[in-house]
Amino acid sequence: MSSLSLLPDDAAHATLVGRLFDPETGGPVLVAVRGQMLVEVSGAAPTLSQLLELSDPVGALRSATGGREWDLAAVVEASRRNGPDREASAVLLAPCDLQAVKACGVTFARSMIERVIEERAKGDLSLAAAIRGEIGEVIGGALTDVVAGSPKAAEVKRILQERGYWSQYLEVGIGPDAEVFTKAPVLSSVGWGSEIGILPSSEWNNPEPEVVLAVNSKGQIVGATLGNDVNLRDVEGRSALLLGKAKDNNASSAIGPFVRLFDDGFTLDDVRTAELTLTVEGADDGYRLEGHSSMREISRDPADLAGQALGRHHQYPDGMMLYLGTLFAPVEDRDAPGKGFTHKVGDRVSIASPRLGRLENVVTHTDKAQPWRYGITDLMHYLAARGWLGRGA
Repeated sequence: MSSLSLLPDDAAHATLVGRLFDPETGGPVLVAVRGQMLVEVSGAAPTLSQLLELSDPVGALRSATGGREWDLAAVVEASRRNGPDREASAVLLAPCDLQAVKACGVTFARSMIERVIEERAKGDLSLAAAIRGEIGEVIGGALTDVVAGSPKAAEVKRILQERGYWSQYLEVGIGPDAEVFTKAPVLSSVGWGSEIGILPSSEWNNPEPEVVLAVNSKGQIVGATLGNDVNLRDVEGRSALLLGKAKDNNASSAIGPFVRLFDDGFTLDDVRTAELTLTVEGADDGYRLEGHSSMREISRDPADLAGQALGRHHQYPDGMMLYLGTLFAPVEDRDAPGKGFTHKVGDRVSIASPRLGRLENVVTHTDKAQPWRYGITDLMHYLAARGWLGRGA
């Protein structure tokens, strides 16, 4: 696979912005993709959050005087390395900085059913197949064409309650209110090539390939990228109150490779019709899993999800990155019959979409992943040292 296959198919016409760790200055710089080079565009804004607050971020990015340059292929190769010396070279970071990292769950009917199965199995993977067969006929057909929050959804809820199949996951899946939660703290997401973490205690988990919206503080959706919202099915299945433990761990949020800004050639309508593919390749067992997720099947419009997360009821002064949920929930057996899918250390996970590129990460345990040590205080010190602190949008 080419080292530049992380770019969208139409990269020559895309407005792509990201973040790179610069070992020379010891911190992150804003970069734009120009041909086969990454060009520093800190002249447009010192942070991605501030860039997205501009009235015309695309224009500002395109007109920014090019600073230092890095060969994209070399940065990609360096970003594949993991270990204490990873940042001895310029490497890709998650293309977000001061934004809150939010996520929407249970936004696709098929994955919604899998959440119900997790709940009924109480996190026990061995019970999943039997429960899937038990409730598939009752729930599956009833939900495929239901619009969340509609009168038909209310009627389906009534029927399923009468039959004893109602669930908290169905409530957020087809009810009036979306599930929106905080996925990760500011600056904790990892980027392309980094390890992504699974709790060592988890025995039933999977990747979640998703589109991630870039939203500014005014609630304007200004771009999109890809994300892996790692899911620990056994942890959340034991209790929905364990959502934080299941979702927010070291290296559990991957975003990238670049944010594609909306312009004349790429809009929110392209997000609404995006097709995502997932590939999981085992490191030692020759295992390969391929999956597909279509945004056309989402139960709630992306703009509605963004509006439920940010508005007069809840502000994010630095904007937010919003995972939109996934259609994908793998049920194929990886090892023993009836045991379904779960990750193994060393799995290489690739999430791709023709107009957003490809996000690639390698699975490890959360206690073995690189510790998260670069926080908001570090970023403020770095911006001040470069004379950028106080530069407003």
